[in-house]
Amino acid sequence: MKEFAYQRASDVAGAVALLGADPDTRFLGGGTNLVDLMKTGVERPARLIDIRELPLDSVESTPEGGLRIGATVTNGDLAAHPEVRRRYPALAQAVLAGASGQLRNMATVGGNLLQRTRCGYFTDVTKPCNKRVPGSGCPAIEGEHHNHAILGASGHCAAVHPSDMAVALTAFDAVVHFETADGPGESPLTAFYLPVGDTPHRETALPHGALITGVSLPPAPVAARSRYRKVRERASYAFAIGSVAAALDVRDGVVRDARLAFGAVASRPWRAVAAEGVLTGATADAATYAAAADAELAAARPLPHNGYKVDLMRNLVVAVLSELAEEAAR
Repeated sequence: MKEFAYQRASDVAGAVALLGADPDTRFLGGGTNLVDLMKTGVERPARLIDIRELPLDSVESTPEGGLRIGATVTNGDLAAHPEVRRRYPALAQAVLAGASGQLRNMATVGGNLLQRTRCGYFTDVTKPCNKRVPGSGCPAIEGEHHNHAILGASGHCAAVHPSDMAVALTAFDAVVHFETADGPGESPLTAFYLPVGDTPHRETALPHGALITGVSLPPAPVAARSRYRKVRERASYAFAIGSVAAALDVRDGVVRDARLAFGAVASRPWRAVAAEGVLTGATADAATYAAAADAELAAARPLPHNGYKVDLMRNLVVAVLSELAEEAAR
């Protein structure tokens, strides 16, 4: 592990200034991803700026009826917050599915959004990887890829984004807020993560030197009836091989509103826009849910050993939406 300097930030502007002065500096929140990557040599910062004491650790209602979540709120506090559980239950469920209690009590919302892929080729510095060393290649495409992307990948990278929380946030139109040396900025989460293309090392649209300060969720009545379902390879905590964040408003047997996002199938949380279009205004039944899933998965381009994800996601969508519709009918 490379020797590094450590410094605590006392305010947001100071933290941004410290990072801008040294390109080899990283912000440190809970460290549950960054420190692991430092141990393996994937990340080699010269200095860490500890931001955990910044006043960014609250969850507050917005005047519009949504929520504003600070960047240093821990995953544990987010999942336990009564307004999150009441207004956006799928978000609380996604966080609880993401890691053990010990990790949730350390990991932060801002850090969760920026966590790196768990692709074995990325985390092994003895192997080539276009995310880690641009232009070196993507051995996963011909090698081990059973848990890699089926949507939005390219010949340069097939890794998937590991966050559960970000999938639920994507379904509910979350906006990322950040601070730069030039002032505050924001980005819809759907635009925050960049397509892979031929630059997989460029993962987000976060400006260089920016600090994430929070995430806002707009009011979404449909989100109060929502669910997050995750499929993993073992019963204990593990990264998803497929997940769905879904919300459904059904009245008189017709879908009035629907939100749907997929996880572990692309380099970023995947908003299922095509599926939402099929669902809205259609009869609330299993045939509609299957048609919606098929519409979204028509763009899937699986590799030789991960085609199972297409059927898995189709079945997962039908199951979750059916459960939500049954609850609405009670």
